[in-house]
Amino acid sequence: MKQRLENVKERIRQAAQACGRDAQSVRLVAVSKTVAAETVRPALEAGITILGENYVQEAREKFKALIQYPVSWHFIGHLQSNKAKYAVRLFDLIHSVDSLRLAKELDKYAKKNDKIQAILIQVNVAKEASKSGVHVEDTLQLIKEISRLENIALKGLMTMPPFFNAPEKARPYFTALRKLRDQIKMEAISNISMDELSMGMTGDFETAIEEGATIVRIGTAIFGDRR
Repeated sequence: MKQRLENVKERIRQAAQACGRDAQSVRLVAVSKTVAAETVRPALEAGITILGENYVQEAREKFKALIQYPVSWHFIGHLQSNKAKYAVRLFDLIHSVDSLRLAKELDKYAKKNDKIQAILIQVNVAKEASKSGVHVEDTLQLIKEISRLENIALKGLMTMPPFFNAPEKARPYFTALRKLRDQIKMEAISNISMDELSMGMTGDFETAIEEGATIVRIGTAIFGDRR
């Protein structure tokens, strides 16, 4: 585990260096979905500080089992509105907000918990029917609407490109998200920031870093293949 983690960190460092970026500008989210708490524990002891989960119930159980570790929890899967109240209690950053309805639910429960909930907008750049996310052309309007919510802190964008065996094929989708982020920044919308780009997984994270990723979501390269 420790060696796999060191290998991933070195690859992040090299990818950042190759495009003139500081490796510290890229945060590593270890994707621990379907990974047992006892398997996650060595990763935390080896230096992982952020865990990414896809399912609220699984995350709740893991949160209890790993409560002694100073880890930040990120939600990276599809979030149903009826799970918003649990998500607000558990997660520091929710990557996958794709509707005003969901944002309003998160805002409501964040207010009840005296919390400002940090979120990212999930953008379905490829318009894949099998994936969640707002389409590129609808993102700006959604962000303008979410910017009015007092207990939401919108931090940036997230995407998942189509699956390719060749990382270069994913590059246009990462480029498109970065350009979209830059366009939204120019709008200077109050109450939001566009500092984060969550993109890149085990098979393509170096390419994502070259295109500006600030958060990479890596599971297999750290925990091995899921059974």
